[in-house]
Amino acid sequence: MTVSIFTKCLLYVGSFAILFASVFFMQPHIETSAAEAAFGLNDKPVNILAAEWTGPFSGVPAFDKVKTADFVPAFEQAMAERLKEIDAITNVRSVPTFENTIAAMERSGQRMKRVSTYYYIWSSSMNTPEFGKVRQEMAPKLAAFSDKITQNEALFNRIESVYNSEEKKNLTPEQQRLVWLYHTNFVRAGAKLNKEQKQRLSEINQELAGLFTRFSQNLLKDEGGQYIELKNESDLKGMSDSYKSGAASDAAEKNLKGSWIIRNTRSSVDPFLTYAENRGLREKVWKMFVSRGDHGETDNKATISEILQLRAERAKLLGYETHAHWRLENAMAKTPERAMELMEAVWTPAIARVKEEVSDMQALADKEGAKITIEPWDYHFYMEKVRKERYDLDANEVKQYLQLDKIREAMFWVAGELFDFDFSQVKGVPVYHADMTVWEVKRRSTGKHVGLWYFDPYARDGKNSGAWMNSYREQSRFDGEVTTIVSNNSNFVKGQPGEPVLISWDDAVTMFHEFGHALHGLSSDVTYPSLSGTAVARDYVEFPSQLLEHWLSTPEVLQKFAVHYKTGKPIPQALVDKIEKASTFNQGFGTTEYLASALIDMKLHLAGSKKIDVAKFEKETLDALGMPRELVMRHRTPHFAHAFSSDGYSAGYYSYLWSDVITADSYGAFTEGKGPYDKAVGQKLVKNIFSVGNTIDPAEAYRNFRGRDPKVEALMKKRGFPVEEK
Repeated sequence: MTVSIFTKCLLYVGSFAILFASVFFMQPHIETSAAEAAFGLNDKPVNILAAEWTGPFSGVPAFDKVKTADFVPAFEQAMAERLKEIDAITNVRSVPTFENTIAAMERSGQRMKRVSTYYYIWSSSMNTPEFGKVRQEMAPKLAAFSDKITQNEALFNRIESVYNSEEKKNLTPEQQRLVWLYHTNFVRAGAKLNKEQKQRLSEINQELAGLFTRFSQNLLKDEGGQYIELKNESDLKGMSDSYKSGAASDAAEKNLKGSWIIRNTRSSVDPFLTYAENRGLREKVWKMFVSRGDHGETDNKATISEILQLRAERAKLLGYETHAHWRLENAMAKTPERAMELMEAVWTPAIARVKEEVSDMQALADKEGAKITIEPWDYHFYMEKVRKERYDLDANEVKQYLQLDKIREAMFWVAGELFDFDFSQVKGVPVYHADMTVWEVKRRSTGKHVGLWYFDPYARDGKNSGAWMNSYREQSRFDGEVTTIVSNNSNFVKGQPGEPVLISWDDAVTMFHEFGHALHGLSSDVTYPSLSGTAVARDYVEFPSQLLEHWLSTPEVLQKFAVHYKTGKPIPQALVDKIEKASTFNQGFGTTEYLASALIDMKLHLAGSKKIDVAKFEKETLDALGMPRELVMRHRTPHFAHAFSSDGYSAGYYSYLWSDVITADSYGAFTEGKGPYDKAVGQKLVKNIFSVGNTIDPAEAYRNFRGRDPKVEALMKKRGFPVEEK
């Protein structure tokens, strides 16, 4: 929700209640007629956004028919039907059973699911000012609607009855897990509160939903509305031809002919900071980027303070010490203290490495006679110079072998080798933007249809920055086989027509990471939709995606797909060796900028009801941590969308590090065996990790794969940090 590995995955959800959307209304598509028959609903004309998906592959989203004006009436219709479905479940006079309560909940909410799918896609990828008004209107309404379900006493009584029943002992393990999930999520959402408490909880959720939307809209305005126009090509000295081409294309889209623009997004900013020789412009671009959400009409600091206060109040209402304790209860870490223990263990060697990196950069700058002191806008630039001097490795040289389309082909090839998947592009399937492509996924060995993969690669106005995976329809075999539909979304700068888009090594890693999420969804092999695919603990969901990153650097991939964009020749082994030798280079910077954000996130949410001055808290906390002055948090608080555009990663940004412990340890199963394409280990990985969804506790799933719990030593070695002997 991406994806460096720490920024990729940002799941776009709009309220606290929607965290539990897989249970309440974010269910995969099933035949509407079956749902109507089950609940006694009449077949009547429906809004296009709520209508059953038609067309090939058991139906696909009608992206070509979406109109902004349809969203509000579609939600009104879908919500009304959803409440009728709930009434049908609670009005059953017979004793609550798995079939008439839990299974009935799994069948319900299909129209709500379809409308919500469109809504969250538009929120992240097609967010026009007109649609922004829809979000502002619907966010609190959706929170209130979800509370009507979680606070429905009759419904919860039925769920709790099944949870405590003798019948549960005779259910399958997956059914037992599903009963546990429903009961746990309802309790955590306030089902056991009294009437007055429920009322206040609903008010909080609605207020938060509006604040999340305000935060997101402000950030989107800064990222889409701010840019730096360059009118002289000399200002781009040091930049590659492909970057200049993309910058010119972006300028042309804004009717700035003869100019180049630097977008206020990481995919545009990071390369400029790395190669632009004009130090004054680097400073200007850096300040634009790190100041998102921190000034003027789009200042998010007051909004964040309100969010923190409301989260603290909600946690107390639900019986938890802080928001962080509530969020981590069902995570692998279980407690904030365990998450903090891991982060603090890595923080010390990380900042020590930063000091070494800065010393190396300063020495090089002095040697060149630059007469400067390394500042944050110099870090990327001199880091690259040190890399080139120490390893004779030029990232721009590597980039010539990394074409966007070729890396996509590499991902498909790895999916075939490890997952038995085959990808083929399909035409005629509706898309929401002309840049988007659609691919059918089949079993390579049998030709059986698995699902669809949508790819939306380029940056544009109205699209959130970063990279992420979406699930449009989750796999299940409840009431018939339902195949999955997923997407990967990126923000590459589109070049001139006919020119290949060249990407950095980090960008290629990001693509593999996000594709790992997609494979997690496509590999799902479960019965019930609420347990499907990536619907796992937040600090576990990044594990499969981070693991897939390792396959980018395998010789099989590099020789086949890392080919020069002009000559077509594969990347030279000498250059590959340099990449390998430099693999732990700059880990001080990468780890520290990430951990700074993760620690601020956790400490903000451990502060409880304390009134927070966001700017002061950020500065004082980083000072106390000994944050190096030469870099900033990867996501400064005013634009920390992971934490404040929803509850999604709040008190949970540590998850990337937690998952990477598992990732580093699990890859050892391949290296200790026959290598990364060991078929036996690959099959074991799919069977125990990628296919099981949330049908099993993740710690148990990992032990089934690895034979033991993960060890942190593998992570330290991966990042080149010292490992204590035990």
